[in-house]
Amino acid sequence: MAERTPLLNYRLCAVPEPGGSNPSAGRTRKEVQHPAPKKLSTFFGVVIPTLLSMFSVVVFLRIGFVVGQAGLYQSILMFVVAYFIISMTVLSVCAISTNGALDAGGAYYMISRALGPEFGGSIGIMFFFANICGSALYVLGLVESIVDIFGLSPTGLSTSSIQVLPQSYWYELLYGTVILIFCLLVCLVGADIYAKASFIIFLIVILVLGTIFISFFAVSPKSINITISLGNISEASFTGFKLSTLKSNLPPQYVEDYTTGKVMSFAAVFAVMFNGCTGIMAGSNMSGDLKNPSYSIPRGTITAVIFTYIVYNILCLMISCTCERLLLQKDYDFLKDINVWHPFVIIGVYSSTISAAMSNLIGASRILYALAKDDIFGKLLIPAKKTSRGGNPWAAVLISWVLVQLVLFTGKLNTIAGIVTIFFLLVYAAVDLACLALEWASAPNFRPTFRYFTWHTCVLGIIGCGIMMFLISPIYASCSVAFMLILLLVLHYVSPSSSWGYISQALIFHQVRKYLLMLDVRKDHVKFWRPQILLMVANPRTCTQLISFTNDLKKSGLYVLGHVQKGNLDEMPSDPLQAQYDSWLSLVDALNVKSFVSLTLSDSVRHGVQHLLFISGLGGMRPNTLILGFYDDCVPEDGLEQIPAFSCSRSSITSGQDGNLQPNFPPARDASSSKALSGKEYVAIISDSIKMLKNVCLARYFCQLNKAQLFGCKNYEVSIDVWPLNPLRPDSANYVDTCSLFLLQMACILNMVRSWRSAKLRIFLCVESGNSVGEQEKKLKQLLRQLRIKGSIKTLHWDSVTALHWHKQMVHEDGCDGSFANNFPSNAMKISDDYLKAVNRMILEHGAHPAIRFLYLPRPPANIALHERYLEQLDIMTKNLGPTLLIHGISAVTSIDL
Repeated sequence: MAERTPLLNYRLCAVPEPGGSNPSAGRTRKEVQHPAPKKLSTFFGVVIPTLLSMFSVVVFLRIGFVVGQAGLYQSILMFVVAYFIISMTVLSVCAISTNGALDAGGAYYMISRALGPEFGGSIGIMFFFANICGSALYVLGLVESIVDIFGLSPTGLSTSSIQVLPQSYWYELLYGTVILIFCLLVCLVGADIYAKASFIIFLIVILVLGTIFISFFAVSPKSINITISLGNISEASFTGFKLSTLKSNLPPQYVEDYTTGKVMSFAAVFAVMFNGCTGIMAGSNMSGDLKNPSYSIPRGTITAVIFTYIVYNILCLMISCTCERLLLQKDYDFLKDINVWHPFVIIGVYSSTISAAMSNLIGASRILYALAKDDIFGKLLIPAKKTSRGGNPWAAVLISWVLVQLVLFTGKLNTIAGIVTIFFLLVYAAVDLACLALEWASAPNFRPTFRYFTWHTCVLGIIGCGIMMFLISPIYASCSVAFMLILLLVLHYVSPSSSWGYISQALIFHQVRKYLLMLDVRKDHVKFWRPQILLMVANPRTCTQLISFTNDLKKSGLYVLGHVQKGNLDEMPSDPLQAQYDSWLSLVDALNVKSFVSLTLSDSVRHGVQHLLFISGLGGMRPNTLILGFYDDCVPEDGLEQIPAFSCSRSSITSGQDGNLQPNFPPARDASSSKALSGKEYVAIISDSIKMLKNVCLARYFCQLNKAQLFGCKNYEVSIDVWPLNPLRPDSANYVDTCSLFLLQMACILNMVRSWRSAKLRIFLCVESGNSVGEQEKKLKQLLRQLRIKGSIKTLHWDSVTALHWHKQMVHEDGCDGSFANNFPSNAMKISDDYLKAVNRMILEHGAHPAIRFLYLPRPPANIALHERYLEQLDIMTKNLGPTLLIHGISAVTSIDL
């Protein structure tokens, strides 16, 4: 048997067999000869994109706004809070990225591989659109900045020699298109040229920042004209370093924002400032182009975050020491006015903005390519899979460019700006959630080399992102979460199954193990009893109706499908059962039953059933009831073909297509084939189960059960008939023994199931003329009332039936003493076939087409020689009764106490 492990696949799957005829060998060789090169280092691939995305225009246009409104104290507090939130996410990103090989897709790849395709796909789509809209936002922001400086006035008159660009909707769209085409050309060439372009822009931004810091020391104090209101011009001062200026800028002073006309608050200023801190994923988006993503992403991202935090805080301090509050509140371009050379700041704004636009465009293309490669949306994203020889997903770049261009047609994106930031925050929260799930699952293979995180940091990150989302815009936040949930539900039903592993399975395992340990069998109480069923299945092809019926009977209890294959493992090269599990699980899915599958290999069916009764279940969840098909001479019918999932699978296999469900079950037994076990062994299994204190049910004629036809017909009333009297002991007219109560309980459980709730429960009371009929009816009604069982009582006089029993009994007792008559098993064997046939006729005559009949199953005789006679009696008594369940209960299952 071939070994299959990730390590072997990693090393060997790309090596073609020499001289082999494998058709995929040529493709494999080609892939080996032309691997997609990964070119970018930590600095070029992570540090620079992250720095530029986090700086963007905030450092040039909004840093004064933050200090002017919030003051130095609250500004520093805002940056501490903002960077605390993003640092928690950065720790999660570092942990996930160092826990294995990372491919293209960045945050999407991390989330999808941790939380599964549904969650990853929904977050990936949101992250993709966030990058698309973010790129358009930066392009339009750059256009507005260019038009403000170089554009003609609305009247068409030029007040400066540099104002030469005409202004209108179409002209601004043209400018934006030209800028976007430049970004497209850079991204189409590939990640290498993007990194070089970003490096040049990075040098420009650092140079501009250097001139800003120098200007605080080199520029002399000066007055700057500012516009307070329409036609009202005033002066504000750049004072240089003064203690009085610093003191005046320490406390907050929230006033009206001159661009929006709204009075600012801590939350409003914090939301604006936080927009400049949402670029921490820019480096992760390049994961597919990095030489060593697991090494580069943590080091590069942390370096960029620390650097930007230091720069922002130093800028806040210097601005507070040198600029009057009025200048900061009324002139957001003040850095240009106080710079040693005014165009430096303009160049910085343009450079950082175009870099952010390119970063979002190339990030969106990488996310789209990863989504397409994973087939999350099936054939919809097939065009986005195409790449160049160098591995650049040019098709995804073109699709992303088209979408950004469409967004540019809106002209203004003020209404979208908030939701873009919320989308980013939702992605950050999802990354924290993925890391938290991996940590809580306690999976042994979650061993990130980056260990500076705990589940506490993940929770803090999730809470911080959630608070920020609703702080920025409660409406947009609610819509984003709703959109994500809709995508998640859609992908849950349409996305193909993946081999990535599902964190939900690890979490479920962790919780189930914990709660199973808490499930103490010593605390079991009859009030909370429920059937926990082991259904023995010889061949699923002939048991589909019984499997579905048993699923209704379990009442939220344990349900195990058991199967015994005869054989000796010593004589086999490997376990033959392992290859069968997929077919059994496919059967469970197709029948939509909630059951486990337990298969065993044994030298005999009897020993196999014993194994399953001993080992099935875990802790307090073990089978307490065994259900067997009836042992008779009926030729079983193949019911598997009636299941649409399997019939479709068979047709797809016949036509050469791949079917999802391909059952690997043997054909149904025909009349000439021998049975897997004898009648004596069958009865021995019943005896073994009772000895092991398991309730036993024998199911007969369930191939005739058709629920859809049964409840779809309105011509007659559907009923469930219960015969709680032991037919082999008519002298014991006792309806309150353990077995009879168990019979009533199982019938009541079936009647409580939604699909069986419309059926009427009928309990048959068999009495003899000499007895007090009214008293027996009264007692049975009182019993049903105490047990809260709703059912009608049908009283039958069966003197003619019992007469046959007593007649035959007297004949048998002529030659023996009375003590032998009290031995139940032997006495039961003396019952004649005429009596059993009379019982059978009585059940048939008084039960007009019931859906199910519940009958009392007598205990098998202790004498093995009588086992075949016992089986004959059951066969005569239940012949042609339709779907019938013979039940022998040995455990107390009913309670009249509160």
